[in-house]
Amino acid sequence: MSGDEQARIGQYLRESGLAARQSKVVALTGDASTRRYFRVIPADGPSIVLALHDGAIDVATLPFVAVARLLSRMPLPVPGILGHSDALGILALEDLGDVTLQSHLGAGTLTEHEALYRQAVTFIGVLQKRGEDLLTPSDGPSRIAFDVEKLTWEMDFFVKHFVEGYRGARLSPAERAALSREWARLVEELAGEPRVLCHRDYHSRNLMVHGGQLYVIDFQDARMGPDTYDLASLLRDSYVDITSSERDGFIACFLAVRGIADGVEFRRRFDVMAAQRNLKALGTFGYQASARGNPVYLQYIPRTLKYVRDTFETHARFARLREILATHIDELE
Repeated sequence: MSGDEQARIGQYLRESGLAARQSKVVALTGDASTRRYFRVIPADGPSIVLALHDGAIDVATLPFVAVARLLSRMPLPVPGILGHSDALGILALEDLGDVTLQSHLGAGTLTEHEALYRQAVTFIGVLQKRGEDLLTPSDGPSRIAFDVEKLTWEMDFFVKHFVEGYRGARLSPAERAALSREWARLVEELAGEPRVLCHRDYHSRNLMVHGGQLYVIDFQDARMGPDTYDLASLLRDSYVDITSSERDGFIACFLAVRGIADGVEFRRRFDVMAAQRNLKALGTFGYQASARGNPVYLQYIPRTLKYVRDTFETHARFARLREILATHIDELE
């Protein structure tokens, strides 16, 4: 904990009365964002989690707060907001513990784990359907989307931070031009699909298991996008192994929840979305390692590359893209 963080937390504890309750503060493992998280454990009551932002916040306009209220109305289970300090840049949240859906595989039975995944799939259906009912044009997620600009930026991010930054490749002008053409085909198809409300980062590390209930976290970047986006994030998850038979079963569950009849076409669209999502994830992992000096995500690269290779092998439309990338990424050969 830095001196600034210690000072801000100490002041918040004093202002909130938690300091008088002999509270212990423990740093928690963060995510890929710049926010830091700390667990506050009072001597006489339940613990809470403090989310520390880079600087001062305005809770009235904070996306996390607005989206939390929206999800609660659906309803989807999200952590309760217990307090805040705009000046200190602190948001106090309900403590959901330490068991993510990722870690639950070692904490519960396979039957329990499968039931949680089915619940997670059902939550996506709720998010999409209730998003249609509740979202207004003035809501933050309605005003941002996975459009051509955003999706293209993510593909360029993958090239810059994974292909070049982490793998050290040097692309020729011809390769760059060819990649640009492939990205255009990919992102124009995805951006042209009908849009639904998307969590934006829906995977096993952003789903918590608490009191036997699944909770959704890290939803502040919710936006509009394809109906395959969150499902691809969950079922082509860089952090866990999901077999093809498990994936097919969960996709069938989603089709039933959403009443989608054409499973073959949906699966094709799912695979296209999964390819984009996994490549973007590789960009994030490369950025964390090469730009921020954070090696934590390197362990997830082999699984993600396998997902990409499997998708490329399944669809002939990816032949040219695979040819270009495999020149610099051996795992895609």
